[in-house]
Amino acid sequence: MGFFKNLFSSKAKKEKARKYKIGMDKTREGVLSNLKDVIESSQTIDDELFDDIEEIFIMADMGVDTVVKFVDHLKATVSDQKIQTAEDFKELIIDEMFKLYVQDEIVTSNLDIEDDRLNVVLFVGVNGVGKTTTIAKVAHEYINKGKNVLMVAGDTFRAGAIEQLETWAHRVGSDFFSKPAKSDPSSVMFDALNYAKDNNIDLVLCDTAGRLQNKKNLMNELEKIHRVIGREVSNAPHETLLVIDATTGQNGLSQAKIFNEVTTLSGIVLTKLDGTAKGGIALAIKEELGIPIKYVGLGEGLDDLEHFDLEEYMYGLFSGLF
Repeated sequence: MGFFKNLFSSKAKKEKARKYKIGMDKTREGVLSNLKDVIESSQTIDDELFDDIEEIFIMADMGVDTVVKFVDHLKATVSDQKIQTAEDFKELIIDEMFKLYVQDEIVTSNLDIEDDRLNVVLFVGVNGVGKTTTIAKVAHEYINKGKNVLMVAGDTFRAGAIEQLETWAHRVGSDFFSKPAKSDPSSVMFDALNYAKDNNIDLVLCDTAGRLQNKKNLMNELEKIHRVIGREVSNAPHETLLVIDATTGQNGLSQAKIFNEVTTLSGIVLTKLDGTAKGGIALAIKEELGIPIKYVGLGEGLDDLEHFDLEEYMYGLFSGLF
């Protein structure tokens, strides 16, 4: 297959893809495992085959709307290119899925972090998705790159949230800022940013509360936080990342839609991608919301939060199947 041949063209790339392959075992060996058999056992590329493929991808949590659009496009392309063999059809699926994510855009997983400025990244998401550990892993990444990092405990309402973040800060060697529980999160951000200015901090990573019970309250709180951050640091926050637990599937997509309504998201962090059989959620989020995946969680270690790489993701989905 041309796609995988290009992927394996360098030894470094091949080694880098290994973690995706291992991390996406459950998705590949679960609902996608019979994709190869379905295609190769079909005598012709017909409506019955397309129905089977549609069902498989929906079960992989690519989202009904995304799958229907994708399969309709496959049908048209098969007709236009007069594709008849299973081998050509498998390659077409990979190529078109790649295009579905990219959509003729330059998509990058790099964060908007610049030298010689105070960088601010805001993390949002419901409780229990791995937001705290994600912040710690991003801190670990940039500390290893030589940055002075400050972790800010902006979730002042959840019991134990401040202490949990502080524990992670000590573990990764990050600076840490907090105020007493129940403090106004905006005041925490204001004081933290002034602390950062006074202490030569390069990167501020801000936690926020994950309450979705009242969307209006969430909107008001995030709007106030954005306003305070923007007033203290020009053009900040430079990134607003939504953390989603990949194992929640379509519920994660619903969370993304809500948060995208109440704040301007620049990217998604998909945690626990290694723990789900429904890894197609990454494609659904990008196609339905137009928000790129910045990181994926492929393990519990500090180095297991990976920048999203579309080629490696596709390899993780289809390796050994095609």
